[in-house]
Amino acid sequence: MIGKLILEDGTVFVGKTLGQAETVGEVVFNTGMVGYQEILTDPSYCGQIVTMTYPIIGNYGVADLFNQSRKSYVRGFIISELCEQPNSYLAEESLKQFLLSQNIPVIYGIDTRAVTRKIRAAGTMKGIIVSGNISDAKCKELLLTQLPCNEVAQVTTETVYTLPGEGPKVVVVDYGIKRNILRSLQKAGCSLTVVPANTSAEEILSYEPQGIFLSNGPGDPQSLPEAIAEVQKLVKVKPVFGICLGHQLLALALGADTYKLKFGHRGCNHPVKDLVSGRVYITSQNHGYAVDPDSLAGTDLVITHRAVNDKTVEGLKHKTLPVFSVQYHPEAAPGPDENTYLFGEFMQLLAGRN
Repeated sequence: MIGKLILEDGTVFVGKTLGQAETVGEVVFNTGMVGYQEILTDPSYCGQIVTMTYPIIGNYGVADLFNQSRKSYVRGFIISELCEQPNSYLAEESLKQFLLSQNIPVIYGIDTRAVTRKIRAAGTMKGIIVSGNISDAKCKELLLTQLPCNEVAQVTTETVYTLPGEGPKVVVVDYGIKRNILRSLQKAGCSLTVVPANTSAEEILSYEPQGIFLSNGPGDPQSLPEAIAEVQKLVKVKPVFGICLGHQLLALALGADTYKLKFGHRGCNHPVKDLVSGRVYITSQNHGYAVDPDSLAGTDLVITHRAVNDKTVEGLKHKTLPVFSVQYHPEAAPGPDENTYLFGEFMQLLAGRN
């Protein structure tokens, strides 16, 4: 069926739709050549319509092994060419079957290069995917739809659960955690208790953890004042490691500020420099907000990593407290796995503290 991607500035792209054809969300782009399934099931994309810049999507199919959460939370998916006949020994179904089963609105046959250049130039903006015969009035109504600001509440776990390990006890605060982060913490040796995002510091400490992990997740960190207040209590008594949204919440809790990026960092090919060693790592990223480096003056936070492309803050540590964080995803899924050493550093921090 003929469909349209319409951006809030009036730009229209015509393609073909798959599944339900009506949705509204924040349009973003991901520069990864692979990893479409991990992207679709990453809770950090909640509320967003994702554009894949790589032209052919679906060529290796879908397998449950690569899911990063219990379902997909994206609002829509934009691709250039949809491969309907995958070729991989791991494939359990085609991407088309997965998209239909997850009720993800899709538009394909789109010039994704043009969409990406538009977002890069004008910045991230609201957009809609609709059928080709929709009325102008309905389009205007959809574009006026208020996007949700409670994304974390939609993706966090509803119940506390544990994942066994032989090493130190760690409480994971789930703001929308990816499964591969949990696997990476377990592989490092941690025994995990995963709690909902709204869990109080007092309840977290009642589990008698040796450390706290703050997960990735969607949305604006400044929209979570309650979470920031709880993190302020936790950093005073336990070692803390934060990734992505957890990194931003940690910075806010320790007196820094955050801001929205023009078009965000999303992909598995972003170079980041470790300012301590001087080494540059290729990283996996998915975020629309960043820590303001100018706001770090007067805090006890030190920048440990910076993005090579735009010099944004990619890592922080506290001068005296056993607290550190990174903006990027060391667990990959998708992306390079050369940054998993950070989980080992967390283990060393726990060993030195307890």
